[in-house]
Amino acid sequence: MARLSQKHSGAYFTPDPVVSTLVRWAIHSPSDRMLDPSCGDGRFIAAHRNSVGIEQDAISAATAMARAPWALVHEGDFFTWATETSERFDCAAGNPPFIRYQTFKGAVRERALSLCRSLGVEFSGLASSWAPFLVATANLIQPGGRMAFVVPAEIGHAPYAAPLIEYLVAHFSRVHIVAVRAKLFPGLSEDCWLLYTEGRGGRTDTIRFTALETFAPGNATCPPKQGEEVSVSEWRSVWNRRLRPFVMAPDARSLYRAAAEHAGSLRFGDAASIGIGYVSGANDFFHLRPSLAEKLGIPSALLHPAVRNGRALPAHQLTKSTVQKWQADDDPVLLLCLPRTIMAKLPTAVRRYLDSDAGKEARKAYKCRVREPWFSVPDVQTPDYFLSYMSGISANLVRNAAGATCTNSVHGVRVRDGAAMKRVVESWTTAFAALSREIEGHPLGGGMLKLEPREATRILIPAEELLPQIDANIMSDAVTVMQRWRHYA
Repeated sequence: MARLSQKHSGAYFTPDPVVSTLVRWAIHSPSDRMLDPSCGDGRFIAAHRNSVGIEQDAISAATAMARAPWALVHEGDFFTWATETSERFDCAAGNPPFIRYQTFKGAVRERALSLCRSLGVEFSGLASSWAPFLVATANLIQPGGRMAFVVPAEIGHAPYAAPLIEYLVAHFSRVHIVAVRAKLFPGLSEDCWLLYTEGRGGRTDTIRFTALETFAPGNATCPPKQGEEVSVSEWRSVWNRRLRPFVMAPDARSLYRAAAEHAGSLRFGDAASIGIGYVSGANDFFHLRPSLAEKLGIPSALLHPAVRNGRALPAHQLTKSTVQKWQADDDPVLLLCLPRTIMAKLPTAVRRYLDSDAGKEARKAYKCRVREPWFSVPDVQTPDYFLSYMSGISANLVRNAAGATCTNSVHGVRVRDGAAMKRVVESWTTAFAALSREIEGHPLGGGMLKLEPREATRILIPAEELLPQIDANIMSDAVTVMQRWRHYA
């Protein structure tokens, strides 16, 4: 039997203290029937004598059977089993597989999403596997039943997690999410939180939220009594279906909420459109050093200076002198920019370069193969500003005074409303704007903050009349808290 890789199975086995904590809460009586929809090596089902486990990996399933010989273990796809079974459970506990959408695909994915659609839950194409796992599991819980699961911290910010939370608040009388800053799995870059639900068949207008520095069996049972009730309507409207902001102090949230609800405030998207730069498909081929372009005789009219990496950008403004320095250093920053209509008028020097060994290799790249003609890089624009989309301390907003273009390693910003953009630029270096970037962006492994274009459009600029009320120290403290939670040192 061949074991599935961790990447494909999402199998990261849960520490015993976490297992015992979740199972102890989920089980009310020895007779309770408990389900683990992805039982792995059997740690959860071994903790309760009346358990059923499902496991797709044959070796893990065999280990689970040996560890919990009293349990019923089904080897196979959970979503197939969940669609066909008539059995219902008093509770469920486990650690559903965290398989990203790139790997969670094919027939298994379609079965999962089809089952969820039949239950009224529509997941986006970017949904990872754990969210459909929990919807399908919740459907198998008896009225009044409970669930206790380890979940990725993405439940606090990922758009695809919102349909899951909407389903849970509509089908359980209590939903409690426990955020844990210290890693539950020391060897895994992914942060994990805990999810408790009870009262299947009920509904709730609030989400109980608790933020803990560390997990310990003593402070994670019950689940923890400390925390606050988050209004579902506030979660939807003010926080854009995100729970991450609730790791901050209430005073910071109160100031941010006041700005978000004020008619005089604006979002970055009110001032400009924000999008990714071009995708060449073969960066090393399409970006030439000045010395190579001169040697080949490529006409300068077909070469466009390009920002290839956000780290190369200065703090506030990209000037022509900076681009000239890049070229003087012979950096590969000249994009070979060939319009689609140039086919019949290709200069001889360009044709020779396209037909070179490097050109023959470049045209094999996927992005080059699927476009016509292969050598015409699409979506080459000259934005008004550049925005770095991955950062440690803060994302830079840099005016494009050099007329450069950019790859998809940075975002291009095109101004729609000059007056509104002026407010964005003036506010960009304030603590409030830094906090907004933390709230509207999302954390990545290694402590980085990522801003997708849709997230960047939501960066909030407070109304001018609110500025005297905004305490910069409160904002700065909140930024520090958010950075600590994404493990930026």
